[in-house]
Amino acid sequence: MPAVLQAGMQLGGFTLLQPLHEGGMATLWRVSHPDHGSSLLMKMPRVAYGESVSQVVGFEVERMLLPLLAGAHVPRFIASGDEGDQPWLVMEQVSGSTLRPLLDQAPIAPGRVAALGALAAIALADLHRQQVVHLDIKPSNLLLHRGADGNERIVLIDFGLSRHAQLPDLLAEQFHIPMGTAPYIAPEQVLGVRSDPRSDLFALGVTLYHLATAQRPFGFPGSQRGLRRRFYQDPVPPRSHVAAIPRWLQETILRCLEVDPDARHPTAAQLALDLQHPEQVTLTARAERLQRAGRIERARRWWRALGMEPERISARAAQAARAPLIMVALDLKQPDPALDLALRDTVQRLVATAPGARLACVTVLRTARIGLDSNIDAEGRNRHLKRLAGLRDWARTLALPDHRITFHVLESPDVADALIEYARNNAIDHLIMGARGVTGVRRLLGSVSARVVAEAGCTATVVRARGEAAATTSP
Repeated sequence: MPAVLQAGMQLGGFTLLQPLHEGGMATLWRVSHPDHGSSLLMKMPRVAYGESVSQVVGFEVERMLLPLLAGAHVPRFIASGDEGDQPWLVMEQVSGSTLRPLLDQAPIAPGRVAALGALAAIALADLHRQQVVHLDIKPSNLLLHRGADGNERIVLIDFGLSRHAQLPDLLAEQFHIPMGTAPYIAPEQVLGVRSDPRSDLFALGVTLYHLATAQRPFGFPGSQRGLRRRFYQDPVPPRSHVAAIPRWLQETILRCLEVDPDARHPTAAQLALDLQHPEQVTLTARAERLQRAGRIERARRWWRALGMEPERISARAAQAARAPLIMVALDLKQPDPALDLALRDTVQRLVATAPGARLACVTVLRTARIGLDSNIDAEGRNRHLKRLAGLRDWARTLALPDHRITFHVLESPDVADALIEYARNNAIDHLIMGARGVTGVRRLLGSVSARVVAEAGCTATVVRARGEAAATTSP
């Protein structure tokens, strides 16, 4: 029987300072250690007689996964061990609050819902790149942290139900029931599929729906039958609850909540892009809905749900994971037909290899570092709109459908800074840009491409016109 925990006790060389949370699954303590100066958090599962075996297994999953995770969107692993019958795990204590208290203030402003959703989607994109699906996304597992620079980010916590693609799935090996939190669990999880990153997008969609409307889209089911209801009964459209919700946000939330994972965004990065750039969201019938589907449509949904096979969903999940977010950076001020042709050819070939890929066409409108620039050119045309039209004209021959291509004019005094920031903020997977061979300009653009390649944090391809060598680098 584990000893009663008290302040001043030591476990594995860590001193217990203050209890922070006593939950049904685990106990959290603030701890200290002479070798670690930062704030530390110790997590210990409840292991007394009669406790659920699943929470002990879930703790072992988290203890196995956390040391493998890195980046700004997960707590840093410190140590783990066992003290007698009491296992423990120490991680950095990240300041901030989860999104759970915001539910008491819901409905909150649509713009804030979108901003929080984008931060969460970026965090999920980072997690999914590390081959981990969280599988328990909900407000209490999304920690909003404000850094020293004043910028907000979401830190994901509680990986007890998570799945790593290259490690044993301890939960699936031991349990044969749906694992998750009832209001947020994705339909494919109900079927036992635990390998699809798009399950996290469904749960994030439930979270955004709740924040935007103060309602849960699927209630709080307490049975297997209740969980399966989401296969055929669609949620009340958000705008029926709150008329101020814009159509583009309803479109995005309802797309997250599609029963078929293939109908959702292919990746978290693509979801983040929509939430950050609402003017680029392609509206469908989802955006206009004001009521649930009728009986005939529900019957069709029920019939389609009977044919959902876990094996097929798992196979398509692997394909969706290969749906990169591609960015092409274009210089529209000094057009070069040969370079444009080479860029189009490179983009066309890359997009063709990934049917779910999304392309962001980006150009930078340089502005003065000091003072104000006129947004009207010598011909009396709006410079921003002129560049936007130029991007669309450049991409016309690619013939991509609207939902797979977006256009962005950035304004900045530093071209490289603008491209690097865009790539980082939007979780770009692959950046493509041109480099010129024109004497006098080559030095300037070469420095831009060199900085972007070095600092963008993603795979980068530098394209030259026909007859010149191209270069590709990875982070």
